[in-house]
Amino acid sequence: MKTKAVLELADVKAVLNAAEAEAVKNQWVVSIAVVDDGGNLLGMIRRDGAAPVSAHICVSKARTSALGRRESKGFEDMINGGRTAFLSAPLIDGMLEGGVPIMKDGECLGAVGVSGVKAPEDAQIAKAGIAALGL
Repeated sequence: MKTKAVLELADVKAVLNAAEAEAVKNQWVVSIAVVDDGGNLLGMIRRDGAAPVSAHICVSKARTSALGRRESKGFEDMINGGRTAFLSAPLIDGMLEGGVPIMKDGECLGAVGVSGVKAPEDAQIAKAGIAALGL
């Protein structure tokens, strides 16, 4: 039987705080979500002024990244490359850049999803949050 690392509340808070700090530094109004390895929501921030839909999109991006064990941009690229049949994949509905998995020793602990600014900036915020864990 394997022993696996899991995100704890302190980890979730650290990720959200660091991601929000990156957004504040750049004056970006976004929503940020952290999910576990099964795509279950552990925490979320919707910054003042962020569009209501961004709260749904950030969770979907994070869930897609966690379940797929890769950045959500990979799914977006796949579809843009012509594999449109992938749009029918179950449980994966955030196939836009901005979802980044949290990886440790080759295992996915969860993911961060961000929505509200340009896609590369969403990913930048997510990665800044993950960096707070020092993995």
